[in-house]
Amino acid sequence: MPNTSIDHARIVSLIWGIADDVLRDLYVRGKYRDVILPFTVIRRLDSVLEPTRDAVMNMKAKLDDAGIANQDGPLRAAAGQHFYNTSGFTLKDLRNRANATRLRQDFEAYLDGFSPNVQEIIDNFELRHQLPRLTKADALGSLIEKFLQPDLDLSPNGIDNHGMGTVFEELVRKFNEENNEEAGEHWTPRDAVRLMTRLMFEPVADAIPSGTYRLYDGAMGTGGMLTVAEETLRHLTEPKGKKVSTHLYGQEINAETYAIAKADLILKGDGDAADNIKGGPEYSTLSNDAFAGQEFDFMLSNPPYGKSWKTDQERLGGAKRIIDPRFVVEHNGDPEYSLVTRSSDGQLMFLVNLIAKMKQSTELGSRIASVHNGSSLFTGDAGQGESNIRRWIIENDWLEAIVALPLKMFYNTGIATYVWVLSNRKEERRKGKVQLINATDWFTPLRKNLGEKGVEVTQSDADKVLEAFNAFEAYDDPDHSKVFDGVDFGYTKITVERPLRIAGIDPNRVYSAKEIKQLKEHGVRDESAPPVIRKALPFAATMDPLYGRYEAEVGGRMRVVEYEPDTELRDTEQVPLTEPSGDYADGVEAFFRREVEPYAPDAWIDDSKTKVGYEISFTRHFYKPAPMRTLAEIQADIRALEAETEDLIAEIAGDH
Repeated sequence: MPNTSIDHARIVSLIWGIADDVLRDLYVRGKYRDVILPFTVIRRLDSVLEPTRDAVMNMKAKLDDAGIANQDGPLRAAAGQHFYNTSGFTLKDLRNRANATRLRQDFEAYLDGFSPNVQEIIDNFELRHQLPRLTKADALGSLIEKFLQPDLDLSPNGIDNHGMGTVFEELVRKFNEENNEEAGEHWTPRDAVRLMTRLMFEPVADAIPSGTYRLYDGAMGTGGMLTVAEETLRHLTEPKGKKVSTHLYGQEINAETYAIAKADLILKGDGDAADNIKGGPEYSTLSNDAFAGQEFDFMLSNPPYGKSWKTDQERLGGAKRIIDPRFVVEHNGDPEYSLVTRSSDGQLMFLVNLIAKMKQSTELGSRIASVHNGSSLFTGDAGQGESNIRRWIIENDWLEAIVALPLKMFYNTGIATYVWVLSNRKEERRKGKVQLINATDWFTPLRKNLGEKGVEVTQSDADKVLEAFNAFEAYDDPDHSKVFDGVDFGYTKITVERPLRIAGIDPNRVYSAKEIKQLKEHGVRDESAPPVIRKALPFAATMDPLYGRYEAEVGGRMRVVEYEPDTELRDTEQVPLTEPSGDYADGVEAFFRREVEPYAPDAWIDDSKTKVGYEISFTRHFYKPAPMRTLAEIQADIRALEAETEDLIAEIAGDH
């Protein structure tokens, strides 16, 4: 049978019909998936295993007789698949059970006979939890009967592995559309995934040699990103005569979503990949890294946005005690540079997890595509986790580009989203540079919204993004692409202090901390009063008013002193890292002399509080002010309003 989209649609329609026929009065429509998805998997596996059932049973008997405990490998070999069933039953054997209780017992024994990798799928789908309800309503037999109907041929003779995977993915998509509020959490639209994979692969497609490549997704959802990435890589390399094989790896915390991903891979005949993905509630990527110390060639992710990771933070030891080498690194001379974000949003932590898995020793290194919302660009003050992550990425020169996607791209949110493209093997022309691509108006409207999703990025839309990316600085459209030096996004945050001035104090003595506290509580602030001295420095100290070291007479001798800052007058300033130094030591001093000193001559910089931060503002770089209205247009509006007012007055006068 040819595996065309028409055949796939027919099979999906038949399976969808089973849900309506058997489950309509048992489940609300949004819960059909809890039964239909695992049953689809089981029916396919059942039909694949049928020809080797006797060989598996014979092997099982031999292994048991020999007392061999580790039976998985030999049983897979006997089945000729990456999975098997040792129950002795097939679904056809169960269809004739007249007694509902006996059917349930035999069906449970049938489920128990599956190999451990399939057990994991069954457990994460929680299929056994559905059996009491199905049995009570006498629906289990009907389900089995419907899945065995002759026109629904899920055997390899009826549909090949790739086609079966397509059918399963289409079922998942339809269920996700039914549950719009959930869809976006675990399902990234295919058009977004295709764009991400193109950005990851196409710039280096010619440089990818024949060989084996490892692909990884740390928030894999239903696994669609990995499978599309695999297809994209094959599509790009096969025409060039290259022999490329891939190994897929991923991690997913949501049990059902993980079950879907694992099932999809097994249904496609990719049992090795199914063994390489880890998931379920105990497998949170941030606190339980299933691939610690491993490296991957290509990585992509759509991590959760704005979702608390407080539980993970506590498992890692708490915000201040995290020592995981992914999140506490050495950077800029700091051996404990923290990449730990606020617990309210862990999306950038997922990006850090990908970076930690970059290949260091290969010629191609690693490439990453990760999609985030706008907060990842600018949240977090200088020195905080989010800003530290941006600084770490840009100062290590890993960030190639950020692409602003159109609004209404995702199923459960219409917010702005951005694809970050990273590489630890930048081509020469990109070194030290970051490209921002504004693709917000490169989209095609959908005829009908899918949840919040109202637009798609078609191939021609994606072509425009890739054209801008590949042209880089030669792209002549500043409304859609701009190239910056990485340092352009950095700034120094300085704390500007002014001295505490209290009426009646002695300007020639040092006040203790206790005395200063009392002055603050009971003294009267007076701008004309002398500053309060809190510390006299050693005699060898040198004066530096810029950083709060002044000369004053203390106890009859000239000393270098520090004044007590007045917290009510404290201020902060952001000085661009690119601020020119001019006639001064650096840009910070130049900024201070120009912007602060003329207005507050007694101010100084508290150097102990100085921090470097990074933020990326698409709005600032691509903002287009609305054109000013002409005077003639404004005058015309005023005249129209005057005429309308006169008409109303005339009407009122006429009524009287």
